[in-house]
Amino acid sequence: MTRARDLGVITGRGTPGPHNSITDVAGVRVGHASLVHGEGPLVVGRGPVRTGVTVVVPHEGSIWDEPLFAGCHRLNGNGELTGLEWVRESGTLTSPIALTNTHSVGVVRDALVARAVREHDPQHAFWALPVVGETWDGMLNDVNGLHVKPEHVEQAFAAASDGPVPEGNVGAGVGMICHGFKGGVGTASRVVPASAGGYTVGVLVQANHGRRERLTVNGAPVGELLPPSEIPLPAEPPKHGQGAGSIIVVVATDAPLLPTQCARLAQRAGFGVARMGGVGEHWSGDLFLAFSTANRTLPASEIGGESALTVQLTMLSNTYITPLFDAVIEAVEEAILNALLGAETMTGRDGVSAYRLDPDRLLEVLHRYRPHVAG
Repeated sequence: MTRARDLGVITGRGTPGPHNSITDVAGVRVGHASLVHGEGPLVVGRGPVRTGVTVVVPHEGSIWDEPLFAGCHRLNGNGELTGLEWVRESGTLTSPIALTNTHSVGVVRDALVARAVREHDPQHAFWALPVVGETWDGMLNDVNGLHVKPEHVEQAFAAASDGPVPEGNVGAGVGMICHGFKGGVGTASRVVPASAGGYTVGVLVQANHGRRERLTVNGAPVGELLPPSEIPLPAEPPKHGQGAGSIIVVVATDAPLLPTQCARLAQRAGFGVARMGGVGEHWSGDLFLAFSTANRTLPASEIGGESALTVQLTMLSNTYITPLFDAVIEAVEEAILNALLGAETMTGRDGVSAYRLDPDRLLEVLHRYRPHVAG
């Protein structure tokens, strides 16, 4: 798996964490279940299948019982990230986060509910509002065949790790396309300076958005310099043209943030998308969620039980929040590039192929356009 820094392509001035991943935020784990089988013409219900599930587990305890402060932002809303109304209303994240394809949101959401019910007393009046995001993989995948099943959600949880995160054609990113290249899952992190608290910010993206001609890497117009005449677009254009895709961004941090501050971090993810050339097209679903792993003394659901009348909280002074904004922007930008570089060329239904962003060609373009943008 190739990553941007393996090539000497450095995004921004910040310092990554040990894995340069969302899992650098202590307690956060990521797992994938990938579904890849079948070749040739599309037969709905049989394949070819190019899809999967990715889960982000926010901390090592039970998120259902120990919620976290969270906030969200919409750049363009032609997409789905369930549970956001409760995030906005309560300022808390009360479930794991799962990602999949557009038509499998329901089954993944139900699988999260079933998982939560199994973890609690069945006689308890427990309720769950899971957070499940989607992007559309129908150009490569038999998306109407509904191949994602509850057991695939369980497989993703079983694979969840706090180590390096596989990127590209994995989990929910298997069938995704980004800026006309093969896309998928990407991740990156930043550790802010000690003078700003030394906190870690990690992001994970499901990148399925953007137009080829707008792709920009460290200021270089890579999409223009690697046009479809050199690296073809997928053989079948989207119904509404290039850019008719989506991106989901999950931001995690150990900085002690309140919900409004989390929402401000989520908003800054849009700058990272924009720096890579994304503009939130009309047909794109660009949805961002940020959560803080601090302040884990928040009360869980009060149904059937009692909670404390007051809770002691710690809040980062807004005077020191700008370095976190910088961290989010840089990490999102690098995570999208990691998704592109981690992906491999894939042929899906009806022989449609999405070609990878070749690392050698990328370096050639960067050096030709601006020699100092790559090492």
